[in-house]
Amino acid sequence: MNCPYCNFEMSKVVDSRPTEEGNAIRRRRECENCKKRFTTYEKIEQVSVMVIKKDGSREYFDREKILKGIVRSCEKRPITLEQMENVVSEIEKDILNMMQREVSSDKIGELVMESLKELDEVCYVRFASVYRQFKDINSFLEELKNIMGEKYKI
Repeated sequence: MNCPYCNFEMSKVVDSRPTEEGNAIRRRRECENCKKRFTTYEKIEQVSVMVIKKDGSREYFDREKILKGIVRSCEKRPITLEQMENVVSEIEKDILNMMQREVSSDKIGELVMESLKELDEVCYVRFASVYRQFKDINSFLEELKNIMGEKYKI
């Protein structure tokens, strides 16, 4: 880090502390040449992920969209907002850990359904009915049979 006053390359850290938001580290530095102090901030670089939608268009990943869908699926169920936000955080972490700049909306939908299946089967079926666009009662019953088969090993 070059000194902003004399452009010297060497400085020492005098003080470090997290910012109020907790997403960066504030460092007070002192130039080893001119002895003037200055502040720097260190933060984690966020990799922006693009979502490839079913129609081929792309948009930035938005965790709020996932949360909104999960909240709708969990209405009138004994699921707390904290549990829903934890599901979204886990999905976001999984997506970022893929280390890919683009991910399909299908993959995100599958991650959501896997998480909801573990959290609450009713929420899962509600989400799946919209996501998989069940055309009739038979496709809905087929999904219920799959859940029952997994749960009770039918």
